[in-house]
Parts: sequence; structure tokens; C-alpha cells
Amino acid sequence: MTFLPTLSIEKVIYTFSEFPYKETSKNEVAFREIEAACEGGCLGKIGISKVFCVRQCMSPSCYRDLYQADQLEEGEVDVRLNSFKGCFIQRYNRARP
Repeated sequence: MTFLPTLSIEKVIYTFSEFPYKETSKNEVAFREIEAACEGGCLGKIGISKVFCVRQCMSPSCYRDLYQADQLEEGEVDVRLNSFKGCFIQRYNRARP
């Protein structure tokens, strides 16, 4: 008789600050414009270091709130992107006259 070991898989619950994001053409245009401008300052960076550079440029406070304590890893699916967009739009609109 052969006994197979049982594997115990624990579900990891990941929590982060959530900011609601409404995907409208106005929000998407604002996000893409600032993202493109920031990409120019991140030339020479690739992969995850480029993502960090662009997001820090776009909104240092949103980056700090969502990524600083738990950095993205290369190849990781960024489940925080919509929250980053929500945070960015919220603070972007607040800063505009």
C-alpha cells in the first residue's frame, strides 16, 4: 500500500490600498498623456525598473501608497494597476485649477 503525502495549500490574501477608477475616455487620455511624458524621463530602463520609474514620475504619492511596501516583481501580474490609475486620477484632478 502506497501513501501519498497530502499537500496543504494556504490561500494568501493580499491587501493594498484601493482607489476606485472609472474608465472614461477623459481619464484614459489624462493617464496616457502623463504616462507618455514620464516614459521620456525613463529612457534606458527596461522591464520592472521602467514601470517603477514611470509610476514614480506620474505620482510619487500614489506609488508610495501602492508599491513601496511591496514592490512588484518581474513577471508579476499587477493587480494594483487600476488602484494606481484611480489614485492618479483623483490626485491629478485635485491638482488642476
